[in-house]
Amino acid sequence: MLVVALTGGIGAGKSLVAQHFSELGARVVDADQLSRIAIERGSEGFDEVITRFGESILRNGDIDRKALGEIIFKDKSAKADLEAIIHPRVRELFFEVVSDLAADEILIYEIPLLVETGAASNFDQIITVEADLEIRKSRLLKRGMFSSEIESRLAAQASPSEREAVATHIIENSGDEDQLLRKVENLWEELQRLSK
Repeated sequence: MLVVALTGGIGAGKSLVAQHFSELGARVVDADQLSRIAIERGSEGFDEVITRFGESILRNGDIDRKALGEIIFKDKSAKADLEAIIHPRVRELFFEVVSDLAADEILIYEIPLLVETGAASNFDQIITVEADLEIRKSRLLKRGMFSSEIESRLAAQASPSEREAVATHIIENSGDEDQLLRKVENLWEELQRLSK
């Protein structure tokens, strides 16, 4: 088995790369999905988040991630508190997935905050998806994000050079989707060789 981290800055195209890997036969797991599971209604994580942030972050009985996001992007101590609740649970869920892998499987773990959480040592290979900053900003504006929101998200993330320093593979995604797919296919062949 091969456990591969897939990271990259916001707007670089990680999710599209993950989708391509999934279509090629990889088992793809998203850290954001695990973080949702870690605090879903009925879990200990949910109770801890409500105890810390109050019921104003609830919508229809579930945690409103947008409301919670607005709090933590303005308040570093609130962000640290949320991470202390979520990160250990996400790690636990991640190791459960890894222990469930078949011998010939390749796991692609989409983890935006790989560098920021110091998780690089958990992986056999690390892929970072990078793109020109202006292209990333343009993609995020098309997604409906505001310029101020984009700037604060970019500032909160590791720099491209920090991601590239831990990466074993870099996918440059400033071109079109066909170019990206070819790069992913080539890398998939390499990962299959490495997993044998």
